[in-house]
Amino acid sequence: MRAILLIDHGSVREEANHMLASAADLLQQMLGDAVQVHYAHMELAEPTIAQGFAACARDGATEVIAFPYMLSPGKHVTRDIPRLVAEAAREFPGLSYRVTDAFGVHEKLAELIALRAGLEIIAPTNS
Repeated sequence: MRAILLIDHGSVREEANHMLASAADLLQQMLGDAVQVHYAHMELAEPTIAQGFAACARDGATEVIAFPYMLSPGKHVTRDIPRLVAEAAREFPGLSYRVTDAFGVHEKLAELIALRAGLEIIAPTNS
């Protein structure tokens, strides 16, 4: 079974950390029972990446897809999260894993910006 582990930076503000839990719940609803959805924070809050990875393993995952819940490929996405995921994976040698790219640039993000700003999209893309 595959699992996706959403990973954000983590915050000292509980409200900010709760948003990732809510995103994980929403994604779980969208994906159904065929994929496990877990979440973790890189620092400042729990569950940590090691705890989130262990939860995936405990729930029977055979593959963990670590998704950096961040916009751009900065140092956390390109260096810190891959390192922390690799460290967590060492505890589970039979479990495969990979780290995806961050959100980056995508039409759905542009649509969301327009929606949140209350602006009409006059030229939607077809991709």
